[in-house]
Amino acid sequence: MHIFQVGAGSGGMAVLDLVVRDPRVTRVTLVEPDTYAPHNVYRHLFPPSGVGRLKAELATEWVRSVRPDVAFHALVADITDPVRQAEFARLVSECDLGICAADNEAAKFAFDALMRAAGKPWTLGEVLSGGIGGWVHRFVAGGPCYGCVASHLQREVVEHPAGPPPDYSDPNAAHAQATVPASKASISVIAGLHALVSLEMLGQEGPTPPAPEEPTPNPSLKGGEPDLRSSDASGASEEASRVFTPLPSGMGAGGVGPSPDFTSLLFSLQAVPGVFEAAYRPHRLRIARARHCLTCGAPVPAPTGDALDAAVDDALARLGAR
Repeated sequence: MHIFQVGAGSGGMAVLDLVVRDPRVTRVTLVEPDTYAPHNVYRHLFPPSGVGRLKAELATEWVRSVRPDVAFHALVADITDPVRQAEFARLVSECDLGICAADNEAAKFAFDALMRAAGKPWTLGEVLSGGIGGWVHRFVAGGPCYGCVASHLQREVVEHPAGPPPDYSDPNAAHAQATVPASKASISVIAGLHALVSLEMLGQEGPTPPAPEEPTPNPSLKGGEPDLRSSDASGASEEASRVFTPLPSGMGAGGVGPSPDFTSLLFSLQAVPGVFEAAYRPHRLRIARARHCLTCGAPVPAPTGDALDAAVDDALARLGAR
C-alpha cells in the first residue's frame, strides 16, 4: 500500500509513525517544506538535536529507523506550489490513500483537489486550540469535498501573518510562539484516532457508498451547526462558540439507529463551558455534498435562448445598467 501524506509537524509525524508500522504499508510519499524549529521540540518526535534541519530529512531518518523496508520518499515542497502540481498529481495517482496533516486551509483545499481529481480516498486530522479536542475527517470519491465540510462547519479562511517581523540584528534568533499550543498528550490522542481511521480505510474492500444528498440533522448539537475552527497540531485556532453533547453509543449522525459511517468525528478532550459539556466524548457527523458546491456539486447547465436573455437582463439590472 502506498500512502501519500502532506505534513510532518507534531501531529503529522505522530500519525505517520503509527501508520507506517502497519505491515500493509510498503511505500510512503511525504510532502513537507518546513524546518524544525525550537518551539516544536517539546511536542514532536524529533530530538532537540534536529533543530534547524528540514523536517523532511528528519522524517526520512525516523521512518527508516522503524521500517527500513518501506520505500520512503520525502519532497521538500509546498503542496500548493503551482509549478509542482503535475508531479504531485502523478504521485497521487499511484497512491492508495492520502493523509493530510496540513496546518493551513490553502493546503487542505489543494490536497482535496489532488485527491478528488485522482478519485483517491483521504483523511484529515486537526487539533483544536489548546488541545481541547480535535477532528478526524474522511473523504471518498462521490462523497463531500473539503469545501462542503468546511462550509457545513461554518469555517472561514482567515489570512494570518507568516510571523513577527525579522530581527535584522539577530536573524537566527528564535521567536516565541504566538499561538495557544496543544500538549503532546492531546496531539497524540487525535493523531491516534487519525491513524486508526486511516488504517481502517486502507482495509476497506469495494467502493464506499457516497454520502446522502441531504445532511441528517444532529439533534445532539445545541444551537445548530458548530462554529469550531480547526488548526494544526500546534493548536492555533479561534474559539468555538457552541456547545456539543455526545451522541448515544452506537447511534448514527441522526441518532436513529446503528451506523458506523461518518464524515467527520469530533472528539472532546476537555469540558469547556460554552463548547464541550464533557471530556472524552465522540461526536459523529455525516455531512452531505452541498448541492451547489462548485467543486463536487452537480454541474448546472448554461442557459440558452430565452433563458440566457433573461439571465443577461437580470444581471444588467442588478448592475444598474438597465
